[in-house]
Amino acid sequence: MADIAILETRERVLAGILFTGAAYFLFSTQDASIKLLVVGMSVWQIMFFRSITILVACTAIGGRRLLADTARSPIVRPMFVRSAFTLAAWLCYYNAARSLQLAELTTVYYAAPIIVTVLSVIMLGEKVPMLRWLAVLIGFAGVFVACDPTHLGLSVPVLLVLAAALLWGIAVVLLRKTAMQERTMIQLILNNFYFLVFSAVPALFLWQAPNQEQLLLLLSVGALGGVAQYMLFEGMKRAPVSIVAPFEYTSLVWAFALGFLIWGDVPRREVFLGAALIVAAGLLIIGSEHFRKRL
Repeated sequence: MADIAILETRERVLAGILFTGAAYFLFSTQDASIKLLVVGMSVWQIMFFRSITILVACTAIGGRRLLADTARSPIVRPMFVRSAFTLAAWLCYYNAARSLQLAELTTVYYAAPIIVTVLSVIMLGEKVPMLRWLAVLIGFAGVFVACDPTHLGLSVPVLLVLAAALLWGIAVVLLRKTAMQERTMIQLILNNFYFLVFSAVPALFLWQAPNQEQLLLLLSVGALGGVAQYMLFEGMKRAPVSIVAPFEYTSLVWAFALGFLIWGDVPRREVFLGAALIVAAGLLIIGSEHFRKRL
């Protein structure tokens, strides 16, 4: 029985890693779409449209029963707090997107997994083995090598991204707490309902009628954001925060790929070295977790 329990735990953690990795790929694609949109549209309007799209989809899937269960959920208040931190991180990050390249934006932001790992110890009491700390540091080293963010300086956009990293780190740790208490669809409803409420008034004041291209991008942001949130919530249910946090580094690889495809940014040699370090960090976590569960 003990062997079966260990096997189930290991499979659960690996499933959490897969869900989280897929979520960050979708988030990266969403970020590229939003970077295209913020050139001519406010962040508030994008957030409002994304929230509406996700809520309509959830309601179509779950119907009235899902809405009734959401209203009675015990995590209504905790999700409000978590959503407030996420909203603040969103605003900082995407306002900085107007001034930074996608790769630069992603690089500076990757203080977040280290913050998450530290907070998982302080706020959740998780025990983080040395190999996992090593993986976090290797991943961050990969980000640093790939982008060399030191030339960016401490401009306002860079400070906004650093603030976003701290706020998102807190939000992820709070998400781990709520993820264990409620169904994913209910968390999805609450998260986007709060975003809708927060963004409604400024979005209406700053509203600009989207053209056909912008409308398609807005719909894609809603679809990508909704599926990514669902996968992230599911991943958090299956694996400790300190395990899945470094997999956020994989977004850098996608950021460079999308930057090349959309804006023609050609990666330097250092990018490939950095990407290799990031992949090594992820494999180190998977391998150490597999070995630890077998002992």
